[in-house]
Amino acid sequence: MADTRGPAVPPALRKAMALLSDPPSVPDVSNGYLDLLGVSEGDATEQNTGAIQRFWASSFGSMFYDNTQALARRTLEAWQHRTDWLKIPAGGVALDIGCGPGSITASLAQAVGADGLALGVDVSEPMLARAVRIQAGPQAGFLRADAQRLPLRDNTVDGVISIAALQLIPDPVAALGEMGRVLKPGGRLVLMVPTAGSASRLWRLLPKAGAHVFGDDEIADALEEHEFTSVRTKNFTTIQWVRAKRG
Repeated sequence: MADTRGPAVPPALRKAMALLSDPPSVPDVSNGYLDLLGVSEGDATEQNTGAIQRFWASSFGSMFYDNTQALARRTLEAWQHRTDWLKIPAGGVALDIGCGPGSITASLAQAVGADGLALGVDVSEPMLARAVRIQAGPQAGFLRADAQRLPLRDNTVDGVISIAALQLIPDPVAALGEMGRVLKPGGRLVLMVPTAGSASRLWRLLPKAGAHVFGDDEIADALEEHEFTSVRTKNFTTIQWVRAKRG
């Protein structure tokens, strides 16, 4: 077990350290988040590249992302509030995959209560730099980590949400599998992704731009293959919301 003592590690990240499968002996929290990607290039997992990915990773892209998430939140209200449906218990653990500037993580921090833990995960340093500045509360912490290889132990999370991020991950099916692995039995998942229906096949013929557009049934099928249950989808124009439970 890593030594998590020391005033440099915020309380939420000390809690997070206890959930890691391989906690670092010297945690890097110098930028306000726990950086778990400070590894050699040979050990790094593939990341998407392309114009879209470079845009989201930029400082301007992180600001633009705020507006995208605001639109997503308004759209979601027409279905059901995300954190309400997740039913995270007081004192539970919530995970925000592709947290961007941290606005959804802040909502999760309110949902888990004073004794809970809301963790935002992203690979983008500009995004995480914005996230740590929003002061989401003492129960919120941010990790620089790969969604295709989440650093958490099995069965440690009560609810997972991912808003407009899965399309930027090179292997989204692997990321879905990781979400299922870290969720506790009965834990709930909410996703929002872009979709183009049958036209998604044409999108994939275009030059690599660094983003994936999903077919209408693509995520639901992948979740069922990973033994999620109660899978539900709802489309709003080019946005798809997905709910599921870990069986």
